[in-house]
Amino acid sequence: MADAERRRRSSEERNAEIRAQLRPLAEGERPGAVTVGAIVAAVLAALVLVGYFTDARVAGRGTLPGALLIAGVLLVSAWGMWHARYWAVLGFQALLAFLVIIASLALLVASNVWAVVECVAIVGLGGWLFWKLIRAMARIQMPERRAAP
Repeated sequence: MADAERRRRSSEERNAEIRAQLRPLAEGERPGAVTVGAIVAAVLAALVLVGYFTDARVAGRGTLPGALLIAGVLLVSAWGMWHARYWAVLGFQALLAFLVIIASLALLVASNVWAVVECVAIVGLGGWLFWKLIRAMARIQMPERRAAP
């Protein structure tokens, strides 16, 4: 029992040390990973729309409202990350996690080398960006909640 307590205490000390090293963002500052995330989200939004209008659809399916919804969510996320909003980074991380999981599952049924390369690239780059956004979120720090009226 004492060993578990010692490990817990040491991890809490490490966490406190890491938190002490973090500095809040200056006015108008945006971490590099958040900038990359904003650009990736905007590019993905454009690719969704280009894909729809060039008839690049999965199994011949896809609707304009669906493409507009996905592009809209990505653009709102890009705008929020460009302005260093916590909610936008958190939402984009959720989308990244979903994308990495889907690409991992697609890797199981990849039928050619190009599909394997695409899936591995999505998993690798998406996972790297997800990891980098974690520390950026700590610096952005969600604002204090206001008391209910």
